[in-house]
Amino acid sequence: MVNLQGTFEEFAKEYQSGALKPVIEAKLELLFESFQKVLYEEDDTFLKNMQTKNLAGDDINKYRFWEWTQGVGLFGMWKMFERTGKQSYLKILTEYYERQMGIGLPAKNINTTAPMLTLAYVYEHTKKEEYGALCTEWAEWLMDGLPKTKEGGFQHLTSDTLNDQELWDDTLFMSVLFLAKCGVIFGKQEWVEEAKYQFLLHIKYLSDKETGLWFHGWTFHGNHNFARALWGRGNSWATAAIPELLGIIGCEPCVRRFLTEALHNQVESLKKFQDTSGMWHTLVDDPTSYVETSATCGFAYGILKAVHDGLIDKEYELCAIKALKPVLSYIGDDGIVSQVSYGTAMGRESKQFYKEIEIKSMPYGQAMAILFLLELIY
Repeated sequence: MVNLQGTFEEFAKEYQSGALKPVIEAKLELLFESFQKVLYEEDDTFLKNMQTKNLAGDDINKYRFWEWTQGVGLFGMWKMFERTGKQSYLKILTEYYERQMGIGLPAKNINTTAPMLTLAYVYEHTKKEEYGALCTEWAEWLMDGLPKTKEGGFQHLTSDTLNDQELWDDTLFMSVLFLAKCGVIFGKQEWVEEAKYQFLLHIKYLSDKETGLWFHGWTFHGNHNFARALWGRGNSWATAAIPELLGIIGCEPCVRRFLTEALHNQVESLKKFQDTSGMWHTLVDDPTSYVETSATCGFAYGILKAVHDGLIDKEYELCAIKALKPVLSYIGDDGIVSQVSYGTAMGRESKQFYKEIEIKSMPYGQAMAILFLLELIY
């Protein structure tokens, strides 16, 4: 039995000795079982909003289980299959995609592209032509159909908001990783180059030069970072996305160095702002904002992956280990992850907006916890 009430030093020793591996594996099984259920759980708040703000005028039934919330979780499930080789995980993924393709996919935007990342991996593994055709179609849309900002940025178009001339830090994980993966799979170097460019452009406009952390967004209408919020989960998308991109495409030394230095600068601040509990706050630099589990898992996952891939020094691994104890405590016996903030629009006027976001169990809570725990033991 692991003592979650003990000191961090005691807990770290248990982790380093390997005593926690069975505990982590058991939590992963709970997370996986829970995610299978919530994958088809309706988000009533989102669907109600879509009744009046559906930009595409599309059938909202197509969006019920095909949005970024599912997309992140599917990627976690793919990682489960990739790391364990259990065919049952692949079966769940293929059944999900077959079901959704039968219903019909929703209109294309940044967030509805998120489930396509895992589909690209599934296609690469199965070579099923129907999956490959869909991946090609959506990648071509990102290149030629998605509205672009000044300087050719991927405008953060969502199901309910145009977000004209806006760059968001969510975009890289939700759509650009997919484009990069498709570029590799289909031998489309122009897609790979576009993915690299989007990462560089987003760093240019979203990275805070004082801290190395990332602002939630940028608008070319007035050229500013909105409320200048260093939002937790948004930052964690960047922490996870940079190692993922480099793992997908490699990179010529200059681009790899640029991305790695941006990641290192961010991680340095994450180390500084990590709460004594091991968590991170929903506004990373504001200790009066609540601690938040999905961001904490995203940070810990990205840091661990970066350490394992040799992108940053091993000393930062300690930050991730510090996060393990509280994260385990927030995973219930039912596999539901608590202390997760609800889907977050842009805080356009005030940082207070982020501090008032509802805490609600969501599929990406389980997904990001899966990514973190998998990286710890495999």
